[in-house]
Amino acid sequence: MARTKEFDPDAALQSALELFWQRGYEATSMADLVEHLGIGKASLYATFGSKHELYLRALDRYGQTQNPRMTRELSTPGPVLPAVRALVRRFAAEATAEATREQGCLVTNTAVELAPHDREAARRVEHSWGALETLLHSALVRAQAQGELTADRDPLALARLLLVLLQGLRVVGKASADPARVRDAAEQALALLDT
Repeated sequence: MARTKEFDPDAALQSALELFWQRGYEATSMADLVEHLGIGKASLYATFGSKHELYLRALDRYGQTQNPRMTRELSTPGPVLPAVRALVRRFAAEATAEATREQGCLVTNTAVELAPHDREAARRVEHSWGALETLLHSALVRAQAQGELTADRDPLALARLLLVLLQGLRVVGKASADPARVRDAAEQALALLDT
């Protein structure tokens, strides 16, 4: 007779996500996960597989929670550039806020820690960045159609610039003690959106 799970896999995945986000992949051991989740090692392996598989599932969960917010922010009817500016400024504020600075963004952390040597992690990072680039590109095409951007501007190139900026803000914000560095960079990039 099969035993029933004595824990909620969804809650355990969320808890693992939070631990990986706080510590990073390499600094989180299976023993840490067992202790933090309050689940036996055998149950952890049976439910999620290896630490790597659990990490990838946590990374997928993170993406599912982050992307809907940005989609809403960039898809609201009306003027587009104020929403783009607000998104960039929010990223800059989060990158320098004491409460969120050290933790950073799980996708950006994965890009720095794992993507150079982990194909599955790199694929998920690229997927996340591709989704954000597409959102930005669509928003900027809409802005151009509404006359907020001149016809000579390249919405795809601007979207890519903003994607790289947003990721850079997160990296520099996490490592730098000078919040002005991040804020000034964000404002200079936003000036490129002016017609």
